Amino acid sequence: MNKLLRLFVTSVVVMGLALTAACGSQQTSEAPKAEAPKAEEPKKDEKKLSGKIVIDGSSTVYPISAAIAEEFKKAQGGVEVSVALSGTGGGMKKFAAGEIDICDASRPIKKEEAEKAKANGIDFVEFTVAYDGISVVVNKDSKIDSITTAELKKIWEKDSKVKKWNEVNPAWPDSEIKLYGPGTDSGTFEFFTEAINHKAKESRTDYTPSEDDNVLVQGIAGDKSAMGYFGYAYYEENKDKLKLLKIDGGKGAIAPSFDSIKDGSYAPLSRPLFIYVSTKAMEQPHVKEFVKFYLTKASEIVKDVKYVPLSDYSKELAKIK
Repeated sequence: MNKLLRLFVTSVVVMGLALTAACGSQQTSEAPKAEAPKAEEPKKDEKKLSGKIVIDGSSTVYPISAAIAEEFKKAQGGVEVSVALSGTGGGMKKFAAGEIDICDASRPIKKEEAEKAKANGIDFVEFTVAYDGISVVVNKDSKIDSITTAELKKIWEKDSKVKKWNEVNPAWPDSEIKLYGPGTDSGTFEFFTEAINHKAKESRTDYTPSEDDNVLVQGIAGDKSAMGYFGYAYYEENKDKLKLLKIDGGKGAIAPSFDSIKDGSYAPLSRPLFIYVSTKAMEQPHVKEFVKFYLTKASEIVKDVKYVPLSDYSKELAKIK
């Protein structure tokens, strides 16, 4: 091989090695491209429910059920919960006819209501959800501070002829009593008349009735000679507009409060509050879950709406099958 040929071959080899080195260097210096992360699929919420729940009944229990329904809808957006207030008696009529799933009640179900429900194929479970003390209130400018159960009876009993405050107690004002109270379908009306007049639903009729306790609040707040009664929560909600009377049932005058209602010393106007749930409705997952939610949250919500919770809800929760 002559000198010129050797020089050409050597150049080609050197160039080839240089190119190889350059390519190798370029390949090793370039980082491998990272794979784009796969978007995570949204987790399926196995507890997500849907459906409708219809509740009606007691205006006293209404604030509890309404507050719990609102919380439940936040947790289970697919469930529509409607809460109305037509009084315990009105709610029981609808419940016994199968028109609603849950009845709020400020008294136990009556024998005839239970029999009517059974005749319509409706079985049910009773749950105690709170305690209440029926509050007797007057206008905030009233000079009266307390009243005995005997004086209440004299005012509210059937065919009462009392027109003025001083006809009940000479120390009271010489002004006409304006009375406000629940309608005859109300469980509060039944409980009060039985506790004070000693016979349920027996009462004077010349008073302003309403199933809506807010209407009673407005009436009493706007009339200096007024008196009325309703659940403790409505007094607490409107205590800046009203005056709460202490009740003397024979052991001294006691005002309703969280403690006096809880220990039963506010007598005879302390009482349990209930919900009645159709067993057929509770076979539906969304209704069953709502009732569990209700009893689990009750202790917290009941306090928030100014009633007295049970010390332990485990017995009530155990009723859910």
